[in-house]
Amino acid sequence: MVFASILFLLYFLPVFLVVYTLAPETWKNGVILVFSIFFYAWGAPTFVFILLASTIADFYLVRSLYRTVSPRGKKLRLYLSLGLNLGLLAYFKYANFFVDNFNGALEVLGWGQLGWAEVMLPIGISFYTFQTLTYSIDVYRGKLKPLDRLADYLLFIMSFPQMIAGPIVRFEEVAGQLRDRQSTDADKLLGFQRFCVGLAKKVFIANVLGAKADQLFALPADDLTAPMAWLGAIAYSGQIYFDFAGYSDMAIGLGRMMGFRFPENFNSPYIATSISDFWRRWHITLGRWMRDYLYIPLGGNRVDSKLRLYFNLWVVFLLSGLWHGASWNFVIWGAFHGLFLVLDRLFLLKWLKAVGGFPSVIFTCFVVIIGWVFFRLDTFGEAVDFLGVMFAGSWEGLPEASIKFWWTLGFSLAFAWAGLTSFGRRLETMIYPPQTPTVTGMAGWLLLGLVVYALACAVITSQGFNPFIYFRF
Repeated sequence: MVFASILFLLYFLPVFLVVYTLAPETWKNGVILVFSIFFYAWGAPTFVFILLASTIADFYLVRSLYRTVSPRGKKLRLYLSLGLNLGLLAYFKYANFFVDNFNGALEVLGWGQLGWAEVMLPIGISFYTFQTLTYSIDVYRGKLKPLDRLADYLLFIMSFPQMIAGPIVRFEEVAGQLRDRQSTDADKLLGFQRFCVGLAKKVFIANVLGAKADQLFALPADDLTAPMAWLGAIAYSGQIYFDFAGYSDMAIGLGRMMGFRFPENFNSPYIATSISDFWRRWHITLGRWMRDYLYIPLGGNRVDSKLRLYFNLWVVFLLSGLWHGASWNFVIWGAFHGLFLVLDRLFLLKWLKAVGGFPSVIFTCFVVIIGWVFFRLDTFGEAVDFLGVMFAGSWEGLPEASIKFWWTLGFSLAFAWAGLTSFGRRLETMIYPPQTPTVTGMAGWLLLGLVVYALACAVITSQGFNPFIYFRF
């Protein structure tokens, strides 16, 4: 089940909101948990039992960790918790990848292949794993006490707004909210408005750009011209941003309707003036997770040599690429970004500062778009062929596209770059109000949200099923 589906919009969400609103205060967490389990089981009825069992086991393992006095005992239980969660991730997400590569090596050597039954990938396994890791690591570090109730831990891990594709919510960010939170009428309205903003991004922008990107990326390299390849790469860059940012908006909005404050996940990433700045704006919760739970434990910036600093950056982004998917192209994408982060520290930041704001934005977008080609395509050879057309293909003729696509592309560029102008920043403040609006403003947002909701349902009915890109991670 996905947020941008008729099943969710017309059945699941209205029923949930009615039940949640009418439920006594002491039952509300239980309502969220029951609906969350149903939400996940709808799309993965087999895997939900595996996730429930591992989550329950992890709850008691971390509680034992907290109660253990011996440092050695604490560390042993931490390793068991990490092993349980990373083991699930390794098996379900990477077993096929490792076996395929092992068989490829055997084939080169002329030896027999290893028999293997393909492992199905549970949706959202990467986000699930990172949230369980924050719990066990934060408790081990003594930052917070573990939860007393198993139901609260299940709610933290499996709440349906953010379980499938984030934002990655740390235990310390919502620990207090699990048992004590308020949801005012203003929260419900602002949450609904934020949900509708994300729904519009997904249905009216990401899906339109994605249809053209899919068409162009599916063509053989020999059938592409340079303008077609560039248009495909730019369309995909817009699709993945509005698709993932749209989901994040919807998750944050759903959480706010229930009284939760989930962390922001995007901050106008396409106005970044460097790749370092891009990663402070793109998938913010992943970047902070990798910094605090991987980069800093490796030594971070506090290392003896620049070589070790660059090594740490590369390790983090190689693993970040691998986290996104079991494919060498994801690893290459991570290495590509890691390279530019190293170059930033060597000389690029000074150079980009010298050339000025807008040229540095254009350069950063150029680098990001090249990286998305590796992210989008399945194999290194396909990516190289596609990039070859982008840089050495024929420039004869313009790519064909509908008027609807060109308007959508133009609007997406204007929205993505809105933060470069004072008018755009004021517009963003209107869309994401930092404070509760007036009664008139709230009524306007409610009316606009209902219109967007109705139009999105109509469009989805005609388009059919279109999952979010990050569901496969």
